Amino acid sequence: MCGRSSLSKTEKEIEERFNATFYSDELERYNPLPSYNVAPTHMHPVITSDNTQHLQFYRWGFIPSWAKDIKVGYKMINARKESIMEKSFYRSALKTRRCIVPFDGFYEWKKTSTGKQPYRITTTNTDIFSVAGLWSSWDSSDGATIHSFTLITQEPNNLMKDIHNRMPAILLPEQEELWLDENIKPDEALAELAPYPDELMHAYTVSTRVGNVRENDEDLIKEIKPPKTLFD
Repeated sequence: MCGRSSLSKTEKEIEERFNATFYSDELERYNPLPSYNVAPTHMHPVITSDNTQHLQFYRWGFIPSWAKDIKVGYKMINARKESIMEKSFYRSALKTRRCIVPFDGFYEWKKTSTGKQPYRITTTNTDIFSVAGLWSSWDSSDGATIHSFTLITQEPNNLMKDIHNRMPAILLPEQEELWLDENIKPDEALAELAPYPDELMHAYTVSTRVGNVRENDEDLIKEIKPPKTLFD
């Protein structure tokens, strides 16, 4: 499960990476970048299949159009690749509401003899990577329209197996255009998702402060040495 990430790059770097631009009014409204501790409910950049030229800010946590309460999104921050086609709201989004979500790292916690140790995982072939996602549009009772997204997760690769039993569906740069192509059938798009190559990823231990969503500074992405155990 992916529930905490980072995007510490500037708007310009993100725009250049995806050949897309931010809407200036959204940047003025949210001013969220850089962020070293992105969490569910946060507004975060996405590129959608119906607007590949712009980066837009959507809320992390998928809110189906039929939801009666925004809190539904708290439980829908991730969508398991293996069961997407079994759920009508995800199956529908897979047809015409795919998105890619940029990050420069994500955090996961490994169980150790001294407690849970957070790791930050990055890609070595690109400074900014993207995760395959799905988005939704929901109208609240007060008339506001909220756009939201979920990240697709899948079985881990060999590097991630040692840390956690799931990993985000990270796309190779050459797969991003395909994922956003609405002419590609849903089952074919899903079939393209595979665990990111081990040799193109790097994992290292970081401060336990990342577990506190209120913490958000550059030190969170710095490597630290985990506490020693009796067996070290």
